[in-house]
Amino acid sequence: MPMEPLISVVQLGARMHYAVPRIFAEAGRLERFFTDICAVRGWPKLLGFIPGAARPPAVRRLIARVPQGVPPRLITAFNRFGREYASRRARASTSTETTAAHLWAGREFGRRVIARGLGRATTVYCFNSAGLEIMQRAKAEGRRTVLEQTIAPRRIELELLAAEREACPDWESADQDNLADEFIAREEAEWRAADVILCGSEFVREGIARGHGPVEKCVVVPYGVDIPSPHRGEGGRRPDEVASINLQLSTLNRPLRVLTVGAVGLRKGSPYVLETTRRLKGRAQFRMVGTIAVTLQTQARLREHLELLGRVPRNEVRRHFEWADVFLLPSVCEGSATVTYEALAHGLPVICTPNTGSVVRDGLEGFVVPAGDSDAIADRLEALCANRAQLVEMSHRATARAEEFTLEKYGQRLLAVVG
Repeated sequence: MPMEPLISVVQLGARMHYAVPRIFAEAGRLERFFTDICAVRGWPKLLGFIPGAARPPAVRRLIARVPQGVPPRLITAFNRFGREYASRRARASTSTETTAAHLWAGREFGRRVIARGLGRATTVYCFNSAGLEIMQRAKAEGRRTVLEQTIAPRRIELELLAAEREACPDWESADQDNLADEFIAREEAEWRAADVILCGSEFVREGIARGHGPVEKCVVVPYGVDIPSPHRGEGGRRPDEVASINLQLSTLNRPLRVLTVGAVGLRKGSPYVLETTRRLKGRAQFRMVGTIAVTLQTQARLREHLELLGRVPRNEVRRHFEWADVFLLPSVCEGSATVTYEALAHGLPVICTPNTGSVVRDGLEGFVVPAGDSDAIADRLEALCANRAQLVEMSHRATARAEEFTLEKYGQRLLAVVG
């Protein structure tokens, strides 16, 4: 019986908790996993011996970077490079400096991977902005190249954010990214070097089409999440618990609890959350969890109308899902926001935009509203405030929909395309 073709995965960061290398490893298809830094090789592994109470946040985050399900013998981690990359990102104070850090990292990471070699792999799997040189070398060696485009193209993202900055000039500090064109050129060169381009949502595929990219190479593969399913009763809420809780809401008539998880800023549609809070005052409570990327003046305005918690450790996010009745993410530009998959798995109806790249179906597991339309968001929330039975029904559908987008199902979809 012929051996299955082997795949080398090349990934900066811990995207989706290393779901892609894990999927290929568990299928017996992983030749090598290259990454910038993780806690299973070299000095980062030693950080685990620091007592928990003495660990600063950065150390806790680094210790958590463990590719579960990936044998350490298959991992090549460039830890010194990863530390330098993190340092450059931390020092960046302008958009140009941030883009410069990403461009440097993509090229340097590629150089290091090429120097190590791709081994016996017949396919190389890369992620946007960090795959150009690797895919070019792989093509020259007769290997197949797969690129995951994790977000809509930078050209489209900049167009959308320019309109948001014009409408909300005081939300974020505005500066010119002098390297944007260079980043865009690199991204589009990666499309040319790829044999297949994976898109997490139709929104990403449409963005490549709008950018006159090779849409014929694109395949939409929705993601999946690896959290305990409410249907299995392992943490989170079971459907019967969801129904019981929400039926109590209709009796107690307390305000609806609305949660947003993600960076607070223009890209995530945060201005439309704020506008919605004013219309729902007294009928809904709003909570925002995530890195705060707006001006101090804007933060003060937000705190007048909602809970602004900032970034929290990942293991605490579940507690906020369990607090909520509805999940709201009115993004202006995404790939396919995995936090919406997690919300569904916790039995939360989701209100989002097409730009969020969610698998939510309008009117079933939640509502899909036009980007930039706070009135539409408020209308849907008011409907759920008035009709708690609809909230219960949508909660049931949310947990059922989540079962279609587990990590296991994502792995099946991914292997069907890449294999």
